[in-house]
Amino acid sequence: MLATGALALAGAAAQSVPAHAEVAPKAMFPVAAVTIPIVGATEVFQVRRIYCIGRNYAAHAIERGSDPTREPPFFFQKPTDAIQNVAIGTVADHPYPSLTKNYHHEVELVAALKSGGTNIPADKALEH
Repeated sequence: MLATGALALAGAAAQSVPAHAEVAPKAMFPVAAVTIPIVGATEVFQVRRIYCIGRNYAAHAIERGSDPTREPPFFFQKPTDAIQNVAIGTVADHPYPSLTKNYHHEVELVAALKSGGTNIPADKALEH
C-alpha cells in the first residue's frame, strides 16, 4: 500500500514540479541519531550499524543445544535502538518479556579507530 501510494505521489509530484527542480524527500517521521560516549572524551560516537555473529563461542553454542562442529556461525544485524548504555557506577533496569524462562544477555565492545585503516599490523595498532 505504501509503495503504491508512494508511486502515485511520485507521479503527481512529477507532474506538478518542473523537470529542472529537485525536491528533497521528506522523512515520514524523525529518527534520532544513536550515540555512545567515548571514554576519556567529551565527544560521542554515532552508531549507524550493529553487526553481530551468532554461534561463535563453542561453549555457549553447546549450552544452547547446537553442535559447533556441524553448525557454522551466522551473521545478523540489530537496530541501533537495541543499545542500552549504562553509565559507569550505575545499575540499569533491563526489562524483558515476562514469559521469558531462559534469558541470555550479551555485552559488546565498540572500538573506533581515530585514524581509520585496514590491514593494520598488530605492532602498529595502538597508533590508530
